[in-house]
Amino acid sequence: MCMHLQEDFEEHADKVKKLTTKPSDADLLILYGLFKQATVGPVDTSRPGMFSMKERAKWDAWKAVEAKSTDEAMSDYITKVKQLLEAEASAAST
Repeated sequence: MCMHLQEDFEEHADKVKKLTTKPSDADLLILYGLFKQATVGPVDTSRPGMFSMKERAKWDAWKAVEAKSTDEAMSDYITKVKQLLEAEASAAST
């Protein structure tokens, strides 16, 4: 793993917390799945039951990206955070 990528990933994980507009649920799930894949690796738990809708959606988002390497997940996470930051910046300038 490239140290520069790791630092960039950590920086963007911090930046996403500073967004003034809460990302959509779909974007949050994408971020969650990529973050877990980058930091933990492939899903290592069983799928939550149907009464735990939020936890189940998070698990599904993580499962959807399990084929990505750590570096791919970090890179995709950074790209997604940049998209959210750009969208927020353009919305603020209108």
